[in-house]
Amino acid sequence: MAYTKLNRSAATLTKNRTEGSISPFSGMCVTCVDGCIGMCEIGKSAYRGSEVLYPQPFGIITAASEKEYPVDLSHFSIMGTAAGAYGVEADSDKATFPKVTIETAVGHDKGIKLKVPFIISGMGSTNVAKQNWKGLAIGAALSGTILTIGENVCGMDDQSEFKNRKIVRSPDMETRVKLFQDWQEKGYGTVAVQANVEDTRLGVHEYVIQKLGVQAVELKWGQGAKDIGGEVKIKDLKKAQELKKRGYIVLPDPEDPSVIKAFEKGSFKEFERHSRLGMVEEESFMKRVEELRQAGTKYVFLKTGAYRPVDLARAVKFASKAKLDLLTVDGAGGGTGMSPWRMMNEWGIPSVEIWSLLYQYVHKLAQKGEHIPDIVAAGGVTFEDQIYKALALGAPYFKAVGMARGPMAATMVGKTIGKRIEEGQIPVYVERFGSSAEEIFVTAPELKRKYKEKFNDIPTGAMGLFTYFRRLSQGLRQLMAGNRKFTLKYINRNDIASLTQDAANISGIPYILEVDKDEVEKILKS
Repeated sequence: MAYTKLNRSAATLTKNRTEGSISPFSGMCVTCVDGCIGMCEIGKSAYRGSEVLYPQPFGIITAASEKEYPVDLSHFSIMGTAAGAYGVEADSDKATFPKVTIETAVGHDKGIKLKVPFIISGMGSTNVAKQNWKGLAIGAALSGTILTIGENVCGMDDQSEFKNRKIVRSPDMETRVKLFQDWQEKGYGTVAVQANVEDTRLGVHEYVIQKLGVQAVELKWGQGAKDIGGEVKIKDLKKAQELKKRGYIVLPDPEDPSVIKAFEKGSFKEFERHSRLGMVEEESFMKRVEELRQAGTKYVFLKTGAYRPVDLARAVKFASKAKLDLLTVDGAGGGTGMSPWRMMNEWGIPSVEIWSLLYQYVHKLAQKGEHIPDIVAAGGVTFEDQIYKALALGAPYFKAVGMARGPMAATMVGKTIGKRIEEGQIPVYVERFGSSAEEIFVTAPELKRKYKEKFNDIPTGAMGLFTYFRRLSQGLRQLMAGNRKFTLKYINRNDIASLTQDAANISGIPYILEVDKDEVEKILKS
């Protein structure tokens, strides 16, 4: 079985000439013919070069790996039961799924209350995040969760102002933070701001803490989609030159006269902006955490990607020693606005494997009585069954899951429907539900009752995200009720079973035919 599709993908807008006859190890057509125009990835690379490294078209997509990993969350099954109840009286009239509560809280003081155990991971400087931010921010605030502003936002903002190479004002960052804060329900959720190497050099965290009232900041070591710094495409020569002056790596060199001439001639239409590699070292990490606390932040998070096990161990140990509030670990495959396509498919530890290691490492520290930050598992989660399985896999340490592409998709669909309503061109598939936002979005009447006149200020992108999260919430409650778990704290590793021996060996979750063996014997012998 081949886990990877080589040399063709919708992500790179490429395909094979002989689609039904492809070499499994190279991805090439079995017969490569002289005279082919080059529809495959090799062919397109012959004339567009490094452009084919990235998913396309940039700026209006999110992307994730299409690799079929040996084990994923579908290799586990949720174990329901017909007896008892946890968190509510075992009474058929009282133990109903609407009684399930999925609220939780994170942070050293449990001061960040969440209406749902899923948060939105970093959405940074890519166009697709910026263009959909209003819906994301308001939708996240209405849902009562954490929304993370990703890396490079201040550095990419054309209107940013600097003094002594430090950020003093970023209208884009101000807008992103304010949109969430203006709609935030008191006590629920928060907006967190990430920082990478360039952000740290520009003083982004100090700026958002002291000028914008941000209470949670996140240090970033990486993500599941890539093990290098963030990338975006730049279509404007002057902006590319300005970003180079701000300290970014820009390719090709926008100050090179020959490059300028080639760009103006149309030989290429986009520059690449790259962030630097972070260099993790314990002393400097601890120092930075202390600096952030001295700057006034209330909560410090760390997000790390799908690096090798020793780096995961560093993340767990450093987060423990620094007494961080939240640690997010992102599995390979990831979700991104832009990452090298082959890297996204071929690097790192997949989600189930890295979460299993994460559980083991955290459990070892817990047994020694060391500080355990609240844990968030991220990496390809989109639906309620996956949320349940991820929480169970890491119980009792995993407090929430991180999501990005799912919330973004819901926001984009909501925004698009809103545009079609305005244009009077509602697709037939949607029109059967109505011709207005109040008819099409099933949660709109509820939102209108709650927010009254302010309802008209809620964009349809936010309605899309809120409605999607509402679906996940009800679905999760139903699954929890089926397992007789009426609050999140009762979810444990016994709530799921491995469907294959491989899944059992990797996760430590028993194979399905081994589940309840001792209890079964007691019942049968009684």
